[in-house]
Amino acid sequence: MMIRAEYYKVCQLLFGEERRSLEQLEKESKEIWQQLKESQHSMELKGILLRQMYEELKEMCHKPDRELLQHFESIFKRSETMQLHMPQPVNPELSSWPITGLINRLSRFYVFISWDNETTTCHVPLLEDLRRFLFSPDYLNIAHTRRSKCFLAWGAQPFTSGQHYWEVDVGGCVNWVIGFCNDSWSKKNDMLVESEGIFLLFCVKEGNHCCLFTASPLLPQYVERPLGPVGVFLDYEGGTVSFVNVANSSLICSLLSCSFSSPLRPFLISGPI
Repeated sequence: MMIRAEYYKVCQLLFGEERRSLEQLEKESKEIWQQLKESQHSMELKGILLRQMYEELKEMCHKPDRELLQHFESIFKRSETMQLHMPQPVNPELSSWPITGLINRLSRFYVFISWDNETTTCHVPLLEDLRRFLFSPDYLNIAHTRRSKCFLAWGAQPFTSGQHYWEVDVGGCVNWVIGFCNDSWSKKNDMLVESEGIFLLFCVKEGNHCCLFTASPLLPQYVERPLGPVGVFLDYEGGTVSFVNVANSSLICSLLSCSFSSPLRPFLISGPI
């Protein structure tokens, strides 16, 4: 009876924590949705003003030079005002709430990963393929000219069953990829981001902001970027790969209902890209 009572307390604690976390997420999602609607409305108004100004400038081009000079100062001031009040982008990022006992539970399945085929390279097909999805051709050309070296490796030990957990500290990196891939994908030279048999979490820097994505399929993850160790958990029979923020014991994302039909190897890329 005493043991049952203690487990009941734990269950009640977790149920309450779950309810509060979901309520907060719902509240934040509604706030972000409202911000996105306001941003859209602001951009539509700005578009109307810019089109009006464009039509005015087209008409003025046909006027005499003296009349153009008379109106130059007012046009210049309006142009400056227009640029100063451009709509700001909305960052749809949800808070990551700690889950009591998450890291302790996963640590029971901790495995040491020894890395095979370690290499330092500037040519990573996976990341270049990801850029084609995320960035414009102009950015892609700039990225190619400014590529830096990064670390790339596969785990020496493949997993074909069971539950396994490992961690990587990504605190010093703004661009990284971690997770699992099957042997057939790791032996390919193309490493396409939408290939089957990859279960990865990406962190990619876009301007001054870092975004998280998972593959496959390629999906954005609207949570804060981890600034320390990231835990990776594989449940082979359960068809699940989970990524956790170790520092605050929170879930980044879980890839559910995965189909594992071949051995899976840990996969890692780190470094400035």
